[in-house]
Amino acid sequence: MKQTLLQLNDISFAYEQRKALDHISLQVNEGDFLALLGPNGSGKSTLLKIILGLLKPTSGEVVLFDEPAKQFKHREWIGYVSQKSNAFNSGFPATVFEVVRSGLTKKVGLFKRLPKNVHTLVDEALEAVGMLAFKSRSIGALSGGQQQRVFIARALISEPKMLVLDEPTVGIDHENVQAFYDLLAHLNQQRGITMLLVTHDVDVVSSHITHVACLNQTIHFHGYKNEFDEMSQEARDVWYGHAVRKIH
Repeated sequence: MKQTLLQLNDISFAYEQRKALDHISLQVNEGDFLALLGPNGSGKSTLLKIILGLLKPTSGEVVLFDEPAKQFKHREWIGYVSQKSNAFNSGFPATVFEVVRSGLTKKVGLFKRLPKNVHTLVDEALEAVGMLAFKSRSIGALSGGQQQRVFIARALISEPKMLVLDEPTVGIDHENVQAFYDLLAHLNQQRGITMLLVTHDVDVVSSHITHVACLNQTIHFHGYKNEFDEMSQEARDVWYGHAVRKIH
């Protein structure tokens, strides 16, 4: 039986008097590839911050790997890849090796000595994303898609069981988006890494995802991808405002 890696039980959150999330219940099981959909302002970023432990819900409970979040001691089991292209300084003086190596601090601690096999660990992470040949390159010299692969390697080096990705294809050339999602599918299917992906590229990623969750302050749908395909357009319009097409 598959382990439940993430369980959100009746989560609500408000910024002062403005409610951002309203009674969210959501489950992600081992091996899932979940696409989280929602319009701007739907609460996606707030929900990710709660999952990552950066915000505490106003009410409700977060359970990680069958433990209450406040007792969970293995945050390195959850890797995170952000919208790098919106915030990354391409002039940052670091090599690909140094960027990926920095991912080990989450596992060993900020002031702890890195393991002796750090070079092997970096090589394995880079090889997993097809970037080993770029190990000595400056991170700023890479394309947007290559940089995102490096940041996935940085997350992989701590051996996560689940990857949380926040619209990771922002800034990636359109022709490279499919290859990026193919990489995520490979990590999901061949390495067994559970995926929670916030995305607007529903049609592009649809052949890889297993589940869909539709968020707009509350959960309007959560189920298998084929069940989402069968939703009526009227049902979609209720939560998304005519913005989601049927995925194929």
